[in-house]
Amino acid sequence: MVEIRFHGRGGQGAVTSAELLAQAAIAQDRYAQAFPSFGPERRGAPVVAFARIDNKPIRVRTVVSKPDNVIVLDPSILRIVNTSLGLAESGVQVVNSSKNAATLRKEFDLKGKLVTVNANRIAAEEIGRVITNTTMLGALVKATGLVDVDLLVEQIQNRFGRIAGGNIKAFKRAFDECVIDE
Repeated sequence: MVEIRFHGRGGQGAVTSAELLAQAAIAQDRYAQAFPSFGPERRGAPVVAFARIDNKPIRVRTVVSKPDNVIVLDPSILRIVNTSLGLAESGVQVVNSSKNAATLRKEFDLKGKLVTVNANRIAAEEIGRVITNTTMLGALVKATGLVDVDLLVEQIQNRFGRIAGGNIKAFKRAFDECVIDE
């Protein structure tokens, strides 16, 4: 089973990211679940979402405390949350930042394989708003191959309908522009 933890702020699409990833996995005839963890937070407050993907039914229903992958949708989260907490030794962190991996490792003591992408810039240019959920999925899929690219694009199209074009462009740009640091 692959477990994923998404860190973001309310309104950035962490929950939507987890759902899109799970739907793409299900479209590949795999088992998946996605769910948020938040209380009465408001737009801009830190939120966490989770996803699990497996080739057999998933029976566990708890939060993901030992993720294989961590996605950080907002770089300011790194100042208030230890995103490396519980990360598997071979884990991957995908971070929205204009900084390079060496700088982020030094500044925030990040663990695991680090993937960086300037999702804020890409989302602003392609979507017209700094909502980084679909952008970050592009970098995640490039780094991990968790789901088929075309199936995730299909899920983005289904979810966003007439406004999907910018999200798909942002997803593909992040896929191409992310930097993977071993």
